[in-house]
Amino acid sequence: MDRPTFVYDGDCAFCTSCAEFARRRVPTPARIVPWQFADLDALGLTAERCAEAVQWVDPGTGATAAGPDAIALLLRSSRPWWRPAGAVLRLPPVRALAWPAYRWVARNRHRMPGGTAACAVPRHDAQV
Repeated sequence: MDRPTFVYDGDCAFCTSCAEFARRRVPTPARIVPWQFADLDALGLTAERCAEAVQWVDPGTGATAAGPDAIALLLRSSRPWWRPAGAVLRLPPVRALAWPAYRWVARNRHRMPGGTAACAVPRHDAQV
């Protein structure tokens, strides 16, 4: 595996819609795959990490990232017109705002356009 990999939740319609947008509009050498179909062991990931946030793994550079940091690296790996957006997303003040925004979207993704009840992130304190 020599290409970077961007991993998202394939069970979530909202996440899948965002990943499809990236496939169509953000030309990147990275593979964009749902974690349910990725070789998580080979990527050094766990299902728990992937359920919490999108992931970026680049075996060439050793870079790994989650959430908005992963999105930033995906954008920076793309064509020149997307790279500034990725660079801005990594700036400390923007990054400080991006993480809470990302967590809010992740918690509410079942309410987002294209989201379904299957998109809801299970609560860790819920009884099974």
